Amino acid sequence: MFWRMTGFSPPSAVDSILDKETCTVEDLFAEEEIIQECKTINNRLINFLRGKEQMQQMLCYIVQEPPEGAESKRAFRFPFIACEIFSCEIDIILKTLVEEEELMNLLFSFLESDRLHRTLLVGYFSKVLICLLLRKTVATIRYIQAHQEILAKLVNLIGIPSIMEVLIRLVGADNHMYAYHVDALQWLADTNLLEMLVDALSSTICPAVHQNAAETLCAITHLAPSALALKLSSPSFVERLFCNALENPQSKSTLVHSLSVCISLLDPKRSTLAAAGGAWGNHISEPVITPNPETVDGMLHGLGKMLELLNVSSDANVLPTTYGELRPPLGMHRLKIVEFIAVLLKSGSEVAWQELVRLGALQTIIKLFFEYPFNNSLHHYVECIISSCLESNSNTVIDHLFQECDLLGKLLVADEKPFVINDPSKPIAPTCGKLPPRTGNMGHITRIANRLCHIGNSNIQIQAYLQIFDCGRRHYRASGIFDPTLYSASRKL
Repeated sequence: MFWRMTGFSPPSAVDSILDKETCTVEDLFAEEEIIQECKTINNRLINFLRGKEQMQQMLCYIVQEPPEGAESKRAFRFPFIACEIFSCEIDIILKTLVEEEELMNLLFSFLESDRLHRTLLVGYFSKVLICLLLRKTVATIRYIQAHQEILAKLVNLIGIPSIMEVLIRLVGADNHMYAYHVDALQWLADTNLLEMLVDALSSTICPAVHQNAAETLCAITHLAPSALALKLSSPSFVERLFCNALENPQSKSTLVHSLSVCISLLDPKRSTLAAAGGAWGNHISEPVITPNPETVDGMLHGLGKMLELLNVSSDANVLPTTYGELRPPLGMHRLKIVEFIAVLLKSGSEVAWQELVRLGALQTIIKLFFEYPFNNSLHHYVECIISSCLESNSNTVIDHLFQECDLLGKLLVADEKPFVINDPSKPIAPTCGKLPPRTGNMGHITRIANRLCHIGNSNIQIQAYLQIFDCGRRHYRASGIFDPTLYSASRKL
């Protein structure tokens, strides 16, 4: 017991078991206080457990399935106790493990393809390995360097969340782990680990693997400018990501998770800011993103093919909702494309601006904004895109936004007719026999309008469009028709 004082309390039950000539690991693991005795550094117990035979037995509990018909304590209690003892981070026990090649071979034998990899044992294995990576970094990395096939085995099992956690720790997601071992990250960059992780995003692999591989790659981008992050942001790897994303348009999971990695490459701190409460909607306080120009250029080659996926006319899916039917629903893959473009525009790349204007991406996205009036995430990203356009100080982009995209005209029509109409050409079909619902994007429309007025006070070009728009609004209210050709007069201003 943790309150025991030498000379004043009777010996613990663990000490009584150790006094026996036939003391075994099973006897000790059956004792309730075994973990507490390890945490209080019971030297007799620790010296017994660090023996090679005892270490092998504890590792077997973790990496080997219990025999058929085994008692429940062998199947559940003993593996748990063994894992907890290693997780106590007792230096002499961890040192014994990493210095014995035979013990390390036994631990990593769990990764062999012929094992069942039950969730319970995978969790125990991962916990022990992460403990070694944190407390015995040099020795563990040295072992993995000598057995590089371990990397491939880990990637093959990346669909298991616990194995993904091991890979995230291995690539250095905990910055302090490699603070004094930068050469370890360089070694990982020299291996084919990144290639295997990117290949795990292939459309031929299941979505669970896509998700975990993408999360691992995103963790690497947060380490910039590490050797791994620099390698991942190179044009060849960006092109590889886009090839995976577009190789099979039917594989939505590949597209979504590949774009998640691309977004993280463009803005590695974005997820951190969101978790800390830094909202994308607060445009004034957002930091300026400055990604590698080569990374941005590498993403532009497949942009045209990706934007074709935003076309909903050929999608026959139907989703019933409380307000009617979506024909088709927007889908997570289209939403992710819009999010990617929002982050790409925030990078401030002039080449990206020109390419998106040339491809008509802004027109398509703004059209989706009004066609899907109940998709709040879509409205949020489109608002970010419009704010980026207004803040770009590019005459070409602002002209495109007000002329070809007809932003002000669409805002006026939406404000004057804030209800869902039954139009066969639109993706929303309201429920028959009910009053048409009010559109759900009016809040974002108001924010966009306020943003226009705010920036227009300091931008002569935008102010000129707003003045002409005021004439168009009066004409619209008199005739019921908004004439976007009125914008042509702005070119003379």
